[in-house]
Amino acid sequence: MKAKALKLSRSRLALTALMAAGLLSTAIPAANAAATVLPRIDLKVLVLDDGGSAVGAIVAELKNTGVPYQTVALSAAGRPTINAAFLSDNIAGRPHAKFQGVVAPNEIPFGSAAAAEQTALAAYEKTFGIRQIDAYTWAHPEVGLDYTDQPGGFSGPLDGVKTTVSAAGRAGAFGYLDGPLTFEDNDPAVPESYGYAARPQAGFTSYLDAPSGGSMLGQYTHDGRSELVVTFAYNQYQQQFQALAKGMVEWVTQGVHLGQSHNYFSVHVDDVFAPDARWDSVNNCTPGDFDCPDGGTASTDIRMTAADAQYAAQWEATSGFTLDMVFNAGSGEEWKSENGGTDALATQLLADKAKFRWMNHTYTHEFLGCVQDNTVVPWVCKKNADGSTQWMTRADISSQISQNYNWAVQKGLPVDKSEIVTGEHSGMKVLPQQPDDNPNLAGAFADNGIKWAGSDASREPDQRAVGAALTVPRHPMNVYYNVGKAAEMTDEYNWLYTSKANGGSGICEDNPASTCMTAPLDTATGYQSYIVPREAKTALGHVLWNDPRPHYVHQSNLAEERILYPVLDKVLGDYKALYADNAPIVNLREKDAGTEFSRRASWDKALASGSVTAYRIGTAVTVQAPKGVAAPITAPEGTLKQLFIGTAAFGTPYAGERSDWSSPEVLQSAITLKLPA
Repeated sequence: MKAKALKLSRSRLALTALMAAGLLSTAIPAANAAATVLPRIDLKVLVLDDGGSAVGAIVAELKNTGVPYQTVALSAAGRPTINAAFLSDNIAGRPHAKFQGVVAPNEIPFGSAAAAEQTALAAYEKTFGIRQIDAYTWAHPEVGLDYTDQPGGFSGPLDGVKTTVSAAGRAGAFGYLDGPLTFEDNDPAVPESYGYAARPQAGFTSYLDAPSGGSMLGQYTHDGRSELVVTFAYNQYQQQFQALAKGMVEWVTQGVHLGQSHNYFSVHVDDVFAPDARWDSVNNCTPGDFDCPDGGTASTDIRMTAADAQYAAQWEATSGFTLDMVFNAGSGEEWKSENGGTDALATQLLADKAKFRWMNHTYTHEFLGCVQDNTVVPWVCKKNADGSTQWMTRADISSQISQNYNWAVQKGLPVDKSEIVTGEHSGMKVLPQQPDDNPNLAGAFADNGIKWAGSDASREPDQRAVGAALTVPRHPMNVYYNVGKAAEMTDEYNWLYTSKANGGSGICEDNPASTCMTAPLDTATGYQSYIVPREAKTALGHVLWNDPRPHYVHQSNLAEERILYPVLDKVLGDYKALYADNAPIVNLREKDAGTEFSRRASWDKALASGSVTAYRIGTAVTVQAPKGVAAPITAPEGTLKQLFIGTAAFGTPYAGERSDWSSPEVLQSAITLKLPA
């Protein structure tokens, strides 16, 4: 009886707490029910898809962010009719809006032949206060803009055009931007974007202003409805869209939605303490590789000095950015023994150890997969007498991991035992020679408590399991491991990206994913003028696309001419010039990036199964996901999360809102939030 009484007491306490927070309402008299019952609005976006790149870009953003959406292909035979029954119904006497926002190709997505659908959609948006994005349209009075032949008007290519986020935009959904937004101009000979700008009419609030004085993106409020009018063409890969995409989602969902988006950037510096071989510009290869003549052109390996280590620490302090030092202690010890028994680099890095993050890269950078036969080109896996593959043993792999970790512990490095990047991502499959993981790798990981293992995102972009561990895909940066000088980098770049007719390897001609340059770059100027801006643009695109994958380079890039820093400086500089202080770059370590990927995979699976329920009633938000699945939620500042007793501030601030991977509190089956009034 005491246990039962205690349960009842807890139930009453929970009920009292919910009522006090305004998350439950008392019974409504029947006579007033129709006038006072607040509607339930499901946290899902309706997408009316015409197959165009603009709608496709917004869909990519919804998917990438984790926002539930339902697509209706407008040209599909047998598609559902967009009528009142499709859009809304009633649940236990409460009006029920099935979508919290609408993405449409333009202001009249159904065309003149489907006036009834247009009328139904307009009535739905007006009744429930639902917003609509007009993904791409032209400037005209029906969307609240003058024609482009009026003062402030413009139509034409937008390549290189510098636009401004207006004061209204910065005060609203685009408040994470505070600098000019320049449209891409990757090739002056090729038009890349087209659009319209026009002066706003009554009811139109501009969020993005063109140099002409007209608007290119803004809110048109009319007839009890609100539309976000976009008057420039775009696709999901263009950085002007990537910068604006978050605000478009926040606007259409009114700042309350499932899913979350952050701007991630982290840089792993591989081979720390080890030397890297130098590119042979005569034979166009790297000494030690299977395709390089024996001996090659005499040259010294590339290795950081103590001065390079000091510079790295100083650069971090100036830029406010932390590098991940991915180290091979055994290679450093070998170098030390071959160079008089001292190592000024190691001394300096260890003195500054607290200024960097550190990660295990195995003791001597051994290849952890099959035993390689390098007598043939390309190499192959050696075979046993019975034809089976010869593999590095579990004991040898484990030794490579444990020796490096133990050395780090002895030196007091702040290393996390659960993280690793194997040399060349070895041990994991390498196509075409090694189509499977080394079967001994997973066991060696388990022996050493490894939970997160770096992989090459250019080969395996998605996370996968290696035994009980999970991979963390890493973006390779196009700053090569075998160069320490800009001229060397440009020479190798020319070899890879120039046709045979122009003196290159012709690899770019044979690879459908590559493009050849029209002419080789000047080795004296090509790195700064061509390679740096291109590589910085690629990396910044990852940052703006909610991509938690780390980037990786090599210690050689911090040595000699320190050619990595111009790329990093441009990425960080371009970011800071555009983004407000409320949206700082999020610099994750490997295990945190891996956790983010793992949560996303679980969330995507839950959405695909239809097992997520989420809705808003007034200022109360309810989210229910499968047990064990954390839900990504974004809500305004001032949002509270209901606890068993009382409330607490929800999530953490980012880009003017609050977000979190959230789960129900103790004794709760759903997440309940209280929005600010």
